[in-house]
Amino acid sequence: MTPEETVTDLTDPRTFDEQDLAGYWRRLRAEEPVHWHPPAPGRPGFWVVSRHADILPVYRDNETFTSERGNVLTTLLSGGDSAAGHMLPVTDGHRHRELRKIILRAFAPRTLDRVAATVRANTRALVAAAVELGTCDFATDIADRIPMGTICDLLGVPTADRPFLLDLTHHALSSDTKGADEREAVGARNEILLYFGELLEQRRAAPGEDVISMLAHSEIDGRPLPEDDIVLNCYSLIIGGDETSRLSMIEAAAALARHGEQWQRLRDGRVDPATAVEEVLRWASPTLHFGRTCTRPARIAGTPIAEGDIVTLWHCSANRDETVFADPHAFRLDRTPNKHLAFGHGPHFCLGAYLARVEIGALLTALRDFADDLEVTGEARRIHSAFLTGYSSLPVRFQRKAATGTRL
Repeated sequence: MTPEETVTDLTDPRTFDEQDLAGYWRRLRAEEPVHWHPPAPGRPGFWVVSRHADILPVYRDNETFTSERGNVLTTLLSGGDSAAGHMLPVTDGHRHRELRKIILRAFAPRTLDRVAATVRANTRALVAAAVELGTCDFATDIADRIPMGTICDLLGVPTADRPFLLDLTHHALSSDTKGADEREAVGARNEILLYFGELLEQRRAAPGEDVISMLAHSEIDGRPLPEDDIVLNCYSLIIGGDETSRLSMIEAAAALARHGEQWQRLRDGRVDPATAVEEVLRWASPTLHFGRTCTRPARIAGTPIAEGDIVTLWHCSANRDETVFADPHAFRLDRTPNKHLAFGHGPHFCLGAYLARVEIGALLTALRDFADDLEVTGEARRIHSAFLTGYSSLPVRFQRKAATGTRL
């Protein structure tokens, strides 16, 4: 067994910093697709599901495999999620369906069309300015500013508050520093909740045309949504609306710089940006896993799962599953079909999937239109997390396209 295939602690962010896990996941998919990750002092063991075909039925069955005791390892291993039954990602059954209907109203086609037009215009302006300058940190100067702006527009967050919120989201689920204290992440999450509590008070006094105002005046079963439910779902939207898109955008730039032939295909118009978006999402797989708790005796791929067992579903493995994706470790922008799991699957499929695709598509189109080439010029600093993967810093240099009359 090679070093990358040795027993691996999937709860430790250092595992993802220090190892290439491709061989580990390949071995699990082939030999032990439903793997028991043993307990350790202070935490229980849990199941690790690595194959695409085995993950899908777990996602579909939110009665047998519930999110209501947590949906990520951190909360599952600590005994549960205090937001269960209140925040959409950790709520199931009737309340989940009703809450999802309410939030979906904020993603109505008319609203999304307006937001998408703004995203495309802002992205083109950001990329054009960066290319004209010649160098930038792609993470902080471009990717940080697109998804956060989009979700803040929907939530009605004042422009002046957005850098503050962006800094908090960077620390809520990951860190730029190895060995960071979990208390820093808890503090960031609490600060976000406190912020939205204050914003909710303002919206109740002076409603606007934003998601917070809509939630403040919504009901489930004839009862207004409690303040905690509104604040927790704002937290969920700001985190979910930022992380997947932002980390995928940064990985898109890094991958295009590494894979020159794919960059050329995009730049020359031989690849449809909409198709390329799906490969970026598969390749980046920014959310490493999600988790569930088994509510009754069940089986996954023939393996018995006991009531109360924690089950983790690993996108980073499923999105490289050789039975689903031909040559899965190749970055191919024209890959189709592309049944990746970057947005999950089933009842909890990501509400923001459409906007994420718009954002990444706008980025790829702007790069194609304004840049002739790009390269990474310095250390690409990775985030440290057992839940998310990607870069917090990516220094790049652009070569500008010759004047073509392309407009912003």
